Amino acid sequence: MPEAGGGRLALEDRIAREIEEDIIFGRLEPGARLREEALHERFGGSRHFVRQALARLERMGIVIRERNKGATVRSFTAEEVAQVYEVREMLQRQAALRIPLPAPEDAIARIEAIHRDYELGAEAADLRRVHEANDAFHMAIFALCGNDYLLTLLKQCMDITYAIRAKTLADPAQLALSRRHHALMIEYLKGSDPWPLAELCVTHIRPSKEAYLRLLAEREASGRSRRRARRS
Repeated sequence: MPEAGGGRLALEDRIAREIEEDIIFGRLEPGARLREEALHERFGGSRHFVRQALARLERMGIVIRERNKGATVRSFTAEEVAQVYEVREMLQRQAALRIPLPAPEDAIARIEAIHRDYELGAEAADLRRVHEANDAFHMAIFALCGNDYLLTLLKQCMDITYAIRAKTLADPAQLALSRRHHALMIEYLKGSDPWPLAELCVTHIRPSKEAYLRLLAEREASGRSRRRARRS
């Protein structure tokens, strides 16, 4: 019996993880339908596991489930993107300003180790490793702020923006910029002035917001072109 339970959990985990990767790495666009029948054919097992996996992704904030409509990859309007990033910028700036500098040597050593793992993932084009190391890197820095409630809110904002961040994760130029930013953040942690660190923590997240807003603008322009073509 334990093996059966473990097998069910393993299948649910695999379904959730693979759908999450499809979203994070841009294989599933914002607003894409997640049809239970197609997912069941892909993963096998019972549809119950598909539903449980989708429920988990809904709790993470990257999937939306609606009655009589099913599940879709979460999408955002331009106004929603602006609002969520306004909150995220405020939280990240405040968390960075609360960090006592210079940071403890052992903390810096842990963050440097995570950054090395991030760079190895980038060099190997292992996007899952890059994604996980990236989030671990930032959470390790913000954990130094000493406010667990602030840290929880930050993690929630990072989770909500999963689908927004997807476009820049696989972009080589943005990945190179991110690596430089991470190295500079570590140097700022060794200093005594929190303002450069706080400003970099805000500047660092803006490319993903801007890329998503460009995607929305392109979709809107494409939609207008199709509507004009139908009328002509």
